[in-house]
Amino acid sequence: MTDDVRNIRTALDAVAHHWQPHRLTSVNDYDVKVAKLHGEFVWHSHPDTDELFLVVEGTLTIQLRDRDVVLGPSDVFVVPRGVEHCPRADDEVSIVLVEPRGTVNTGDAGGDRTEPLRELP
Repeated sequence: MTDDVRNIRTALDAVAHHWQPHRLTSVNDYDVKVAKLHGEFVWHSHPDTDELFLVVEGTLTIQLRDRDVVLGPSDVFVVPRGVEHCPRADDEVSIVLVEPRGTVNTGDAGGDRTEPLRELP
């Protein structure tokens, strides 16, 4: 990753498909990713790491087994390691994610919704 200035909105404009994470930059052993979400994802967990969600635009519901967490623009929520969750976006949502390098978007669930991390131009 270069030491150039990156713009979150410009990066999100380059994201063409929902649920495809793109690396914005890296900090130590963590990736800062941007993504656009729409619809319901898959129930999954990340057994070895927390996952930080920051909503840029829209409303994101992070479904947990015991409650729903609703995030709007500028809201941040951390899903603790090992906690099963399922993100849902009734309308398009733009987000920033922070998680250790190599974290797979579907966590322990795998399956056809698993996407490789893409690089931004």
